[in-house]
Amino acid sequence: MKWKDVRDIAIALLEKHPEVDPLTVNFVDLHNYVVDLDGFDDDHSHGGEKVLEAIQATWIEEAE
Repeated sequence: MKWKDVRDIAIALLEKHPEVDPLTVNFVDLHNYVVDLDGFDDDHSHGGEKVLEAIQATWIEEAE
């Protein structure tokens, strides 16, 4: 997975962290959750605020 795979990342986060409310996750924790996902293989420094916002919004959508 790469940073651009926003929906895949969101689904993987939902599966790996079902107990976490995505509305309460700060960007530092979110970044760490993403880079720790199995199959994530991208430059950690490319996970900026814009992509993290998109991932969080999609994670919230998937959790509903």
